Amino acid sequence: MSSVATLLLEQTDSLAKSSPSARTDAQLLLAHVLARPREWLAAHGEAPVSAEESAAFRTLCERRRTGAPVAYLLGSAWFYGREFIVNESVLIPRPETEHLVDEALRFIRGPMRVLDVGTGCGAIACTIAAETEARVDATDASPAAIDLARENARRMGVVERCRFHVGDLAESVLRERFDVVVANLPYIPTADLPRAPESVSFEPREALDGGADGLELYRRLAHQLPAILNNESLVLLEGAPPTVAGIACLAREALAGFQVAILHDHAGLARYVKAAALHLSG
Repeated sequence: MSSVATLLLEQTDSLAKSSPSARTDAQLLLAHVLARPREWLAAHGEAPVSAEESAAFRTLCERRRTGAPVAYLLGSAWFYGREFIVNESVLIPRPETEHLVDEALRFIRGPMRVLDVGTGCGAIACTIAAETEARVDATDASPAAIDLARENARRMGVVERCRFHVGDLAESVLRERFDVVVANLPYIPTADLPRAPESVSFEPREALDGGADGLELYRRLAHQLPAILNNESLVLLEGAPPTVAGIACLAREALAGFQVAILHDHAGLARYVKAAALHLSG
């Protein structure tokens, strides 16, 4: 029978060639198999691990060696201090996307109406609902993603203030009006999509592929925005350094009377576009 310390050493060495965070990966996966906090492992290095648990751990590590993201192996990912269920049908929430939530929270007052376009696992929608009194609608073209988002909303106790719609971009809510629209849509140009064994290549292509120039979905959303915004509204659109300037141009063309700015993440990289009505942005 193997011990915790022995297994961690064995699989850290095994993962070292394929992962820059080999020890952390091994700790997370073993803690998951043992149903223990990660901190428990350090204090119980001599604890025995059953043959069944050892086999399950080695299987997860083998999948990690092929590039499978840790979040998919664990079945969850953390976002804004909350644990979300994730699987291969949705993009794994990124820390950078928390900037969109920060910006939205600074704006939202009372029961405003918020739309999260391309919600995926519901990380943005559920977080805004949990942090404010807003009523949140969320859309996604993937029925599997919407099912997962609903489940996350139930787990977080916000399902009564969240509505989820299967549909293309804002198509399913075009007759409604919103105070805040947030979108983290696919923005990677097709030619630049990651390939195995990169971990990102395991995420759904439809959540990554932004078309030839990375702007295809944002271009279509820009045409929909004027019809769904209230007069005093805020739009937040996530991108990346290669595409965020193009997203800003689309917002300027679509949103007359809005001040459009490109804002940066903690690493100083151009990360998202903020468009606010001129009389609100001063």
